[in-house]
Amino acid sequence: MEDFIYYNGKKYRKGYTTGTCAAAAAKACAQMILTQEEVSLVQVETTGGQILEIPVAKQKFSKTKATAAVQKDGGDDIDATHGMWIFVDVELTEENKIHLDGGIGIGRATQKGISVAVGEAAINPAPRKNIIATMRDSLGETRGANIVIYAPEGEERAKRTMNSNLGIVGGISILGTTGIVTPMSDEGWKKSLSIELEMKRTQGMEQIILVPGNYGDDFVQNTLGFSNNQVVSMSNFVGYMLKETQRLAFKRVLMVGHFGKLVKVSAGIFTTYSKDADARAEILVANLALLGAPISLLEEVEKCNTTEAAGELIEAAGYSHVYDVIVQKIKARSERFLKFTKPSVEIDVVTFSTERGLLASTKDIEVLREEWQ
Repeated sequence: MEDFIYYNGKKYRKGYTTGTCAAAAAKACAQMILTQEEVSLVQVETTGGQILEIPVAKQKFSKTKATAAVQKDGGDDIDATHGMWIFVDVELTEENKIHLDGGIGIGRATQKGISVAVGEAAINPAPRKNIIATMRDSLGETRGANIVIYAPEGEERAKRTMNSNLGIVGGISILGTTGIVTPMSDEGWKKSLSIELEMKRTQGMEQIILVPGNYGDDFVQNTLGFSNNQVVSMSNFVGYMLKETQRLAFKRVLMVGHFGKLVKVSAGIFTTYSKDADARAEILVANLALLGAPISLLEEVEKCNTTEAAGELIEAAGYSHVYDVIVQKIKARSERFLKFTKPSVEIDVVTFSTERGLLASTKDIEVLREEWQ
């Protein structure tokens, strides 16, 4: 496909999802069985209504069975499934029902709370509906079929996805809200984070720990000693995930993260990509100045490229209490961010340094341990 978007002045090619791959391979199988001729290109309608021409390979067919594969093309968005082969087996049946399942390399749901029932193949509702509709359109109303989607590389590729966090084991998910992969888009990423939150809420959880990434997760488990069952990544989408916790009616949120990431929130920066907002040094300088720090310290901190480097200067000068001030500001800013919508959410914050460990928390750590065990 030749469809593009522009981002930061650069041109990026769009791609298509695993769901679109599966729909195209399934259609090719149906056509090969019906025509008894090899099909190498099919035209499919995506879940979002766009018509695409998709190349098909690895074809086999007989009177009632066929196999075809489509290579996932993520365009210029190189995700975990880009370049892998999505296979589909189709077998015609005497009944007019269409059955869809996943085979090797397609994950299965093991926990409640996502859009796939426990035990089912991880084929999300939108692509599932699209694949079945594509097959029905190809076969007509009187024929039926058994469809199996599989991906030989799926189990290995899934290690680079969030599937394990969602209780999906054994492989990748068949995804695609629109059927099109839009490069540089954060929407799919946000949605996957929301799904994990929704799963936790469905399981009855009323409090959740949000971390920016692996460092936060590791600190929660290995330093604080909390179960990682309560942990969900918020990545750089602090504001979005706080709003999601409110939408899902969580009562309490504990944010645990490296100081270099969370310090931005104290100044009202709720999307923490460094490329979009990097005011770490300025925030530190302003708060140190309010505590009466000498100009010489402020000038040295302002020159630091990292909060770890600044932390050495701050500790040596005896101003480590600045972290207590900032962590309270993170809490206040976050609660103010949510205060105009109900229900209310109680927020606490823990921040740390990779070099110096725990820096500050809005409550005594032992109190938090009692509340979050």
